Amino acid sequence: MEGGKFLYPRMVLGIVAVSFGAIFVRFASEAGPLAISAWRLSIAALVFIPIAWIRKQRSLTPRMTMWCVASGAALALHFILWISSLSYTSVASSVLFVTTHPLFVGMGSYIFLKERPTRSLLIGVSLALLGGALIGFGDLQLAGVAIKGDLLAVGGGLMAAVYFMIGRHVRQSVSATEYIAVTYGTAAVLVLAICGITRTPLTGFSGTTVGFLVLLGLIPQLLGHSTFNWALKHLPASNVSVLILGEPIGSGLLALLFFRECPSGLNLAGAAIILVGIYLSVRNKERSHVNQP
Repeated sequence: MEGGKFLYPRMVLGIVAVSFGAIFVRFASEAGPLAISAWRLSIAALVFIPIAWIRKQRSLTPRMTMWCVASGAALALHFILWISSLSYTSVASSVLFVTTHPLFVGMGSYIFLKERPTRSLLIGVSLALLGGALIGFGDLQLAGVAIKGDLLAVGGGLMAAVYFMIGRHVRQSVSATEYIAVTYGTAAVLVLAICGITRTPLTGFSGTTVGFLVLLGLIPQLLGHSTFNWALKHLPASNVSVLILGEPIGSGLLALLFFRECPSGLNLAGAAIILVGIYLSVRNKERSHVNQP
């Protein structure tokens, strides 16, 4: 398998990178959800588009280009919904609910991609979601504002599922560089257009805010999400989606460090269960490769 030797180390690096997303969003809250989304996607697109142009791999067909555009639209909605949720609920709850995407990916992959889930993967997904529920239970606020944030995050999770499933389909024939360039570029243009329509300011922020906006584009997006897009050629969308459930653990630890959001015993138990679920998912994929002729 191409890139198989470094597949899981890269995935771990990607999980660590995306774990900083919620933290950087909080630090850049002066900018607002739409502006944060626009900065994050635009920075990543500005890096990848020239790379794709220089490499000139030309693996995109008109049909695949349209799929990439659809993926970009889903990615734009994912960030708008999820980043908005962080204004209403805690980091732990927001990341918990946005990582409900394995449920949507599992159903969608079976219906649209014909990737039949194995028993081991189903158990892994179930355990990971159970662990995520425990992480959010002790932290979950029941006020109306918090519920609004939770629903926004679930919507972000649904859009993430669409993004991963399309990516899995496209990456079978399209290079990672071209797929990422078109997807990020489309998402950036859409969010910038929405900012223009809603007259959302994109400048005038403090130097500190701008610094975190740049970090958001470089680390969680350029390093984190791009790693997952690369992995979609080598792993089913359901496996990639389950692996990303390590993000609540990383985000929770970082929230403790930066915001003093202290995890409860349920949070710690949930983190352990998520790790078991991720292990089962990874072991299932490794066995399938071993059994292949």
